[in-house]
Amino acid sequence: MSVRIAPSILSADFARLGEEVGAVVTAGADWIHVDVMDGHFVPNITLGPAITAAVQGESAVPVDVHLMIAHPERFVDAFVEAGADYLTVHQEACPHLHRTLQQVRDAGARPGVAINPATPVSTLRDVVGEVDLLLVMSVNPGFGGQAFIPASVRKVREARELLAAAGSEALIEVDGGVDASNAAALVAAGADVLVAGSAVFRHPGGPRQGVRDLREALR
Repeated sequence: MSVRIAPSILSADFARLGEEVGAVVTAGADWIHVDVMDGHFVPNITLGPAITAAVQGESAVPVDVHLMIAHPERFVDAFVEAGADYLTVHQEACPHLHRTLQQVRDAGARPGVAINPATPVSTLRDVVGEVDLLLVMSVNPGFGGQAFIPASVRKVREARELLAAAGSEALIEVDGGVDASNAAALVAAGADVLVAGSAVFRHPGGPRQGVRDLREALR
């Protein structure tokens, strides 16, 4: 399958959320990415299960939920019931990471694990067999519109090597500052899923053109 493009609704116009989700799916988006922040693990508050359910109702593609929250195990069931197909938790937020990933799978979603820019890929060595998605943050989580951290390309390469060594077929996702200028380098390093917020929903030509420009950059 080709590289998945997963527009992040963090940058969407919430007054027109259903319309904007429909627009990017029509333009060829493969997933819809939902960034959940709690004001504790990261310095921002965003979305909850109700918005996730609304997105799921408007989308014919998988809903990819990224929990940037403290104690994510308390909310796994709620987000899976709301329609999360993939549910990603942070390595830094889970003292019992293996158990939380099992909880996600038992609830009926595909488990993912994310790492912040300062967290080494090697910290995931003992859980790669438990995940379907490995998310490399290419900005410090908390806000949309941040500048891409160039070292993220190397981390994607390291993640690909880690998964290959473990015989894992998990997907590698990149989130933060992704746009047409760095998409090809990330895919060359091993990325399977590109999350893009501002590059899609705040594109001068509109969300549809944002998706098309990303896809064109990968050709």
